[in-house]
Amino acid sequence: MTLSPQPLQRAKSLHEQAYQALRTGILSGELAPGDRLVETQLAQWLQVSRTPLREALRQLQREGLVTAEPNGGLRVSTISAEDAIHLYDCRLALEQLAVAEACKNITKTQLKKLEKYVNQAESLERSTTQPALIQLLDLDYQFHHLIAESSANKRLISLLENVFDAMSLLRIQTLRRNPEVLNIRLEHRQIYEAIAQHDSATAVEAIVTHLTASKARVVQEIQRQN
Repeated sequence: MTLSPQPLQRAKSLHEQAYQALRTGILSGELAPGDRLVETQLAQWLQVSRTPLREALRQLQREGLVTAEPNGGLRVSTISAEDAIHLYDCRLALEQLAVAEACKNITKTQLKKLEKYVNQAESLERSTTQPALIQLLDLDYQFHHLIAESSANKRLISLLENVFDAMSLLRIQTLRRNPEVLNIRLEHRQIYEAIAQHDSATAVEAIVTHLTASKARVVQEIQRQN
């Protein structure tokens, strides 16, 4: 693990800044699934003392992004096949509601932005370069998060944001070895078109098909890696 120094600003509490920096590092893949989190290295990276660092790490443990080992050490969490199945089951339940409500409540501005995400993903074609994969990962998140926002259900958005964080960790874990895990282009187009037509039945069917296919690809890849 090689990290360039990231000195923290003093405007916010050091605990909050350390938490945000570590969380960003994990969800971006800079701190990869399975990486050991050594306090001395992290303190040097963030240029902060161990007290706010430990508070940040405890918060990340509560969120499931960091896991404690039997010997007391910490690692970036690794998602098991069973965990992946549970995450996708949660997404299937929550996103069916989100897309149905989006068909009713989405604004013209949100619909235009949703189309932009679909077009950007399609423009990447079959590129498997690391920058393109990172961009696709971000587009996938933005697409699904915007559908949640378009539902106009704040509690649903909050629930999905927790799931999306864990999903980002899962996607980073599987995407490194198999870029085809992230196959969103055609599937996102079908969901978008159903929402644009305000056809909730077709939109729900499309998102179920999309998430079921994604679930199968990801679980298979985890099992293959293990």
